[in-house]
Amino acid sequence: MEQRMIVVGGGVIGLLSTYLLARAGQTVVLLESGETGAEASWAGGGIVSPLYPWRYSPAVTALAHWSQAFYPQLGERLFEQTGIDPEVYETGLYWLDLEDEDEALAWAEREGRALGRVSMEHVHAAVPELGEEFSRAIFMPGVANVRNPQLLRALRAALAKMPNVQVIERCPVTAFIRDGERILGVHTAQGEVRADRVVVAAGAWSGNLLATLGLELPVKPMKGQMILFKCAEDFLPSMVLAKRRYAIPRRDGHILVGSTLEDVGFDKTPTEDALESLRASAIELLPALADATVVKHWAGLRPASPEGIPYIGPVSGHDGLWLNCGHFRNGLVLAPASCQLLTDLMLEREAALNPAPYAPAGRF
Repeated sequence: MEQRMIVVGGGVIGLLSTYLLARAGQTVVLLESGETGAEASWAGGGIVSPLYPWRYSPAVTALAHWSQAFYPQLGERLFEQTGIDPEVYETGLYWLDLEDEDEALAWAEREGRALGRVSMEHVHAAVPELGEEFSRAIFMPGVANVRNPQLLRALRAALAKMPNVQVIERCPVTAFIRDGERILGVHTAQGEVRADRVVVAAGAWSGNLLATLGLELPVKPMKGQMILFKCAEDFLPSMVLAKRRYAIPRRDGHILVGSTLEDVGFDKTPTEDALESLRASAIELLPALADATVVKHWAGLRPASPEGIPYIGPVSGHDGLWLNCGHFRNGLVLAPASCQLLTDLMLEREAALNPAPYAPAGRF
């Protein structure tokens, strides 16, 4: 049965939720307080894996594995539909001098993931620009990164072609329209918008919105800063990660280095301290970057949640209210699985994954 739905939030979770619901025949209004794709989704690095996948719960792992398998076809589909290439770029990922290397390898064996020790001679042959002071490495082939600004542009362009989708930007949602326990829509800066169901996918701002209903959702902003270099296209063939910092190559030679983790509320001002710290990490990883110019420095606000496990599903006691939020550092990583699961649950189809770990009921 076709229903009218509102999705609040135009990051990757909101855009992809809208896309999948609309492809399934629903009428969707996407409301975004600023411009779509301009917050955390744009600001992230786009690695299609948690930075340290073995440190997460099975709930996060399940979403990550499903999404990793789905990303190549999502990239191809969006490119075909819009002519915009999200650049799903398989490079593999090297972790250097890990403290919990044994745990990582044990996790890989349990999960059937291709992750193994490699000699430093192998690493230096594969990544000639790598610094000399590292002594151990493990490598996972097949790990991709996605060029997140391109992915967001492609999703936005795909939605523009769908007659059953309306995207309204610069339209902050201020409160919900209620009739007893039923949610009938939202109040916005541009007036009332009514629907059968409302999905909150507002990232770090989701908690503020649910507070208007007296609900305490433990999702809060955590600032992350990144820098960008431009190098030769073959400068960095694989992603590398050491001492909680990473370098990500794009196909055109851009190198992203990140990131900080700062609990400073909704302040996303880039700072000189972070710039210097990130640049020092970059040079330690890849000494040739000492001669490269930082072409961009920015910050975004991740939607932190307990254990990084997102909230996906209906909110009990508030009929018609649904969540898809709280993805912390892994919004881009987990988006395909999270949005597929939400769509399956909303349309009462067989779910792609077990929904129990993400259900909002009993978690706040």
